[in-house]
Amino acid sequence: VDLKECLQSAEFIRSSDGNFKILEDGSVYTTSAVSLSAEKKTFTILLKDIQEQVEEKIHVSLVEDEKKKTRHARDTVLKRTKRRWGPIPSVMIENSLGPFPLQIQQVQSDTAQNYTIYYSASGPGIDQDPKGLFYIERETGNIFATRAVDREQYPSFQIICFATTPDGYSPEVPLVHTIRIEDDNDNAPYFTQDAFEFSVPENSKPGVVVGKVTAEDRDEPYTLHTTLKYRIVSQNPPVTPAFSLHGDTGVIAVLSPQLDRELVPSYTLLVEVRDMAGQPFGLCTTGTAVIKIEDTNDNAPSFKQLQYETRVEENRVNVEILRVSVVDLDEPGSPGSGAVYEIIRGNDDRSFEITTDKSTNEGVLCVVKGLDYESAKQRILVIAVNNEAPYMLAPHSQQLSQSTSSVTVHVQDLDEGPVFKPCQLRLDVKECEEIGTSIGRYLAEDPETGNSEGISYRIPPGQCNWIGIDERTGEVRTIKVLDRDVGEMRRGQCNITVLAVDRNGKTGTGTIQVFIQPGNKNFPRITKTDYIMCRDRKPICLTAQDGDESPYSTPFVYRITDRSLASMWKITRHNDNSVYLSPKGDIPFGTYSIPISVIDNGGKVGENQVTVNLCDCVTPTECNSQIRVLPGGNVTLGVWAILAMILGSLLLLLILITICGCCGSGVMHRHVTDDCANHNLIISNTEAPGEEVMDHNIIPLQNTSDQGGYGIKTGDQQTFEMVKGRGHTLESVKGGGHQTLASVKEGGGQAMMDTCRYSYSEWHNFTHPRLGEKVHLCRQDEEQKHSEDYLLSYNYEGKGSLAGSVGCCSDQHEEEALDFLDQLEPKFRTLAETCVKR
Repeated sequence: VDLKECLQSAEFIRSSDGNFKILEDGSVYTTSAVSLSAEKKTFTILLKDIQEQVEEKIHVSLVEDEKKKTRHARDTVLKRTKRRWGPIPSVMIENSLGPFPLQIQQVQSDTAQNYTIYYSASGPGIDQDPKGLFYIERETGNIFATRAVDREQYPSFQIICFATTPDGYSPEVPLVHTIRIEDDNDNAPYFTQDAFEFSVPENSKPGVVVGKVTAEDRDEPYTLHTTLKYRIVSQNPPVTPAFSLHGDTGVIAVLSPQLDRELVPSYTLLVEVRDMAGQPFGLCTTGTAVIKIEDTNDNAPSFKQLQYETRVEENRVNVEILRVSVVDLDEPGSPGSGAVYEIIRGNDDRSFEITTDKSTNEGVLCVVKGLDYESAKQRILVIAVNNEAPYMLAPHSQQLSQSTSSVTVHVQDLDEGPVFKPCQLRLDVKECEEIGTSIGRYLAEDPETGNSEGISYRIPPGQCNWIGIDERTGEVRTIKVLDRDVGEMRRGQCNITVLAVDRNGKTGTGTIQVFIQPGNKNFPRITKTDYIMCRDRKPICLTAQDGDESPYSTPFVYRITDRSLASMWKITRHNDNSVYLSPKGDIPFGTYSIPISVIDNGGKVGENQVTVNLCDCVTPTECNSQIRVLPGGNVTLGVWAILAMILGSLLLLLILITICGCCGSGVMHRHVTDDCANHNLIISNTEAPGEEVMDHNIIPLQNTSDQGGYGIKTGDQQTFEMVKGRGHTLESVKGGGHQTLASVKEGGGQAMMDTCRYSYSEWHNFTHPRLGEKVHLCRQDEEQKHSEDYLLSYNYEGKGSLAGSVGCCSDQHEEEALDFLDQLEPKFRTLAETCVKR
């Protein structure tokens, strides 16, 4: 049977049927003759791993092996199988007494019938440690033991047996033979510890587990040799048994319900363990188990005395005046005996305090506030005590009330120094009060007399010198102007210590807290006083500021102090510190100086002069250099206005000189030169049909050429064309000859040369009728009929001009230089005003 497949490490192998024996290698042997019937023979192999506490079972079924060979129909022959040449495993009793050598087994081979066989063996106990324990006879195969064996040291031996002929031939395979050492109860059980220690709370209920004692036995496991039983032999102290011990498991439990630590703090048990299931012939060992009873707070503390008396001098602080002690039966140093004291009556002003001295468990009573003999000559206190741990009512204990004790404290009278009432005085001083202003009195009293006679006052040096105190009366006055904006006064507070000295030289101290209250020391003023109001008369927002804090700042009240101006201007509230200023009606343009008073919340008045320039403008920048007129009709000129007038006069004078220089050269023909190209009207063909104009005086034109220019004529009539060229003049072919513009102007006389300067009326009279002709001619075809969709061909206008295209004639810097918008003529201002209104 393959045992390892079922359990790798089997320390215990046993068969459920005594007729079969199983070896460690899985071999199954019969221990006696077995007859197999027609039914199956079954048994179970039990495997155990003691260390891992694992148990496995293998079920084995045996059947008869029948092989039939037919010689005749009715004959059946059984074939004999060759048996093995080795015997079953040998058994040797542990600690055997002999005699030695002791034969324990014999091995034989069937081949000994045909050959001379010599037997030999090797392995542990023969040629390996322990050497010489076994040997085998060469001729007979008998195995002998030479001495006794300890099973706990060598539980079994596996030796290898050989069968060979004299010439070295091995007719049999080597035989592995096992020699098992049968256990003898030669080892007594022993406890795993020299002494077991356990603890259990007092007053525990029966059945509570205290602990477990354990013992071991070196003999073979799962036998009577290792079946142990426990019992309690004795208990110390020898009172009523308090604990029980389970015989099989060794568990100790509480037996008595009255475990009282104050009576018996610990128990010592003498316990015994015996093998052979506790039978008298079994081996035994004794051990000790010490059980400590843990304390619980089942005893309330109580004062040793119910009344105490003590004395203390008045005004003594942080001084110990009494020690009280208590009795507690619980374990010292444990939370069940630790005392916690408290004053439950007579300490309403918290003048006393009681603490616990951890080393002695006493209550220490101290005075933490000075006592006054004049107020109370004695104080009676009631003190109570408890434990740190909560009280637990035990079955044998009684319900107790809290233990208390009274303490009478006698106060002893002493000569005391003056006492300020109150000990800390607060004085509020308005900011910027005059020096020497009385702000209050600070007096001290003699506790003995109850009055202030004979007490002098002074302020020690080294403090803020804001105030002074009268030596006799205690009156407090300012010795400097208190201003929160100056130096150390910025924080607005100072604590000053004052000394009071009586006739006997006894002193007392008090504290004056001086607080500087914000005052109304600043006038409200308008931040901006110069404004320009344009034609739209948009209200002006006036804003005032005040350096004071609330309640001496906002809200402000604005008023116009001049009655005449108050009838022309009005003030409208915006918020607490701003208003709107606007004219009441259509008042004249000019500069108004308006006196406005601003009153803060403290009643302080600030006078302000607001100047408003009511200007006929669209934007305020237009009025920066204009004349400003006051309501009285006086005219004043600004500096920039005077400078602009001077520059304008110089520019006008320069223009007059230039015109005179140009017109003084005499009468001559006027030529249209390159310099006046921008002032001439150049005829150009239209690119699209215009409106219908039916006039029988209009005739078609044809192209003609002239030197340096191009004329247009039809029949006897000609129109003119102005071109930019060298020495070309304006032509008119109306009368069949050539005319200049000057000739038209002067009615056919000679032209005058005045550098191409013509008036607007001259140009208009000369060009207007001819432009009409060109417009109508461009709308007719070659047969002088009007056409709506007639494709016109452009007349050749000449070679390229030096002036370039129309786009090149615009100002290249018009997007960069926009300053001219501020100096537009009145007509353009009207246009700008219209755009702004949109």
